[in-house]
Amino acid sequence: MNDREIVIITGSSGFIGSAVIDTLSERFTLVGFDRETSPHPPAAAECVCIDVTSTESIEAALKRVRVAHGSRIASVIHLAAYFDLSGQPNSKYDEVTVRGTERLLRGLQSFEVEQFIFASTMLVHAPGAKGKPIDEDWPLDPKLPYRESKIRTEALIREQRGSIPVVMVRPAGVYDDICHSAFLSRQIARIYERQITGHVYPGDLDAGQPFLHLDDLTDALLQIVEHRKELPTELPLLLGESETLTFGELQREIGRLIHDEDWGTQQIPKGLARTGAWVESEILDEDPFIRPWMVDISDDHYEARHFQCPRACRLGAEALHS
Repeated sequence: MNDREIVIITGSSGFIGSAVIDTLSERFTLVGFDRETSPHPPAAAECVCIDVTSTESIEAALKRVRVAHGSRIASVIHLAAYFDLSGQPNSKYDEVTVRGTERLLRGLQSFEVEQFIFASTMLVHAPGAKGKPIDEDWPLDPKLPYRESKIRTEALIREQRGSIPVVMVRPAGVYDDICHSAFLSRQIARIYERQITGHVYPGDLDAGQPFLHLDDLTDALLQIVEHRKELPTELPLLLGESETLTFGELQREIGRLIHDEDWGTQQIPKGLARTGAWVESEILDEDPFIRPWMVDISDDHYEARHFQCPRACRLGAEALHS
């Protein structure tokens, strides 16, 4: 049996899961749980096919872990969840994100699990205001189905974790060097293509949200796993970059970098933006990226009291309890 500690990663074939495996593979023996075939070489992680909507599938996957690796698990990094861009309720939020987590936690109770990390989101919090940074105690706001599913799952984890220590990681918007970020890449594309929509915005141009580089997220998760014995038994943890660029600042910077010009952006009424999205969808029979819910939250602003680059974050007891 391998002497290295065991870490299970759900959603292991996804954008974040793949990067987590790349970061942790030299330090831990990794088992990837996913519905998809693993894109990783066998040396990086063992892939176990699993459907979190099925109790039988979870039991079979955990049985495989027990037979191959024993009953002690250093950490479970739970990334698997449901999300779509519609902004509409969907039963999969409950079946995959909430109940899938419940099934997994129930199956893990018979193991010696030293840590359970749940990938939540910064957006479980209500927006703040410029000069009014948020922290982990900031009020929660379930105004959209995705956020609501994360809030419900966090509450379920606290209720049903048993003796398993948990970390609720709440990252800002994740991106990488080739811009695997749907919202940021669309913003860049509109400016690059000189679209009319690249010159307008339905929200406050002085509002914005922080981002988080994928490398910083995976480095933070590595530190959280490595320092698991020093952490509180229940820990919510915001992760993000120290600076919040406003939408207007991003527009100007992207315009300068791409076209070397002072890119102009005008604020438009929200009703006009909603109408434009409706015309694209219903009249032009196109699939618009901008949805009504995106217009509704375009004034939301987030900055945080102690966001910092997780690559340099201190996960010692003093920092964690401050």
